[in-house]
Amino acid sequence: MKKNISIKIFSVGIALFVGLFTIVFMNSCAPTKAVAAKTGVQLWSENCQRCHNTPSPTTFSPEIWETVGMHMQTRALLTEAEREKIVEFLKSSR
Repeated sequence: MKKNISIKIFSVGIALFVGLFTIVFMNSCAPTKAVAAKTGVQLWSENCQRCHNTPSPTTFSPEIWETVGMHMQTRALLTEAEREKIVEFLKSSR
């Protein structure tokens, strides 16, 4: 009997953790008003230059910038909206 109660309590705890994690994760993916108001060039200078010297937008082709954007989204913890704006800026600056 005690074992069944322990399993139920554990299951409820896991369900609560997963639910909370899902809510936090989903909210972190939504673009904030601050990000929505910024241009690609602003996001590029704020995010990319904090870790390294940024290459010129003409350094890579639009296709390569897409790949770089996907890689840096993961490395720099960028949202999808931030990545899209930065990559569009880089591709349009050629």
